[in-house]
Amino acid sequence: MTTLKVKIETLEETLSRAAKAWKSAEAGQEAAADESLAFASWDLMHRVLAPKRLEILRVMTGQGAISMREVARRVDRDFKGVHADVELLLRNGVIDRTADGIVFPYDRIHVEFDIEAAA
Repeated sequence: MTTLKVKIETLEETLSRAAKAWKSAEAGQEAAADESLAFASWDLMHRVLAPKRLEILRVMTGQGAISMREVARRVDRDFKGVHADVELLLRNGVIDRTADGIVFPYDRIHVEFDIEAAA
C-alpha cells in the first residue's frame, strides 16, 4: 500500500530532511522512500486540500489514470469546476498527468500535524 504523507513543516525542517537524505545517499546508505507533501501552514494545506479537492482524490485513489471528465462524473460536479481543482492539484504536485489522463498514484493519504498552544 502506497501512502502519501501530508505534513505541515517549516522550510528549515524540509531542508533539514533533504540534507539528511542527501548525506545518507552520499554515504551509500539506502534510504526508505518518503512519499510526502509538505505545506508551510495549516491555511495553505487547507487551501490546496479543500473538501471538494479531497473528494476528487478519494475517487481517484487506486484507479490508475482517468480523464477529467470521468472525475467530474464520479464526483457529480460540473467539468469547469473540476478542471480548475485538478489544475490546482497538478500545480501543487498532489496528482500527476500522464498520456492516459490524470493519476493519484497512492492508495491512501495520511495527514500529520501538531497543534501547539498560542504564544
